Amino acid sequence: MDLESHSAPARGLRRYIRLVEDALGLTGQGSYVQLETPVSAYIALNGQLPGFADRDVALIWDEEHGWAGAVESRCGEDLLVLAYLGDRILPPPRVVAAFAERLFAGELPGPPEPPALREAHAADDLPVLLAEYAEPARALTGLARV
Repeated sequence: MDLESHSAPARGLRRYIRLVEDALGLTGQGSYVQLETPVSAYIALNGQLPGFADRDVALIWDEEHGWAGAVESRCGEDLLVLAYLGDRILPPPRVVAAFAERLFAGELPGPPEPPALREAHAADDLPVLLAEYAEPARALTGLARV
């Protein structure tokens, strides 16, 4: 699924990621959204996980597997996924935040294998679900006076 930058699903994904950041208590520019297939997102987290003191931590989301907790690899290229959240492609932001809290508590709150939640090119309701998170497009303000 490729998303057009200003489409309702793309706006919805960006807002969903902001809501997850809010639920995590994050501020600033620590996230990235990729709108090309596979659609994905990255949120940098503050702090380190037990057993990974020298590695940056992130939450990652993609349109096939949903959310995962990961740490940066030593070589700085790939992320090492520690656990996947599970059975929903777009769980409520507070559920994602609770997943992250459990990671920081030293738990592995989900399986290390990616769940097969959907296919990247599936004709399903994910665009509709994302669009539900979109804020309404700003209406034109002011009227032309004659």
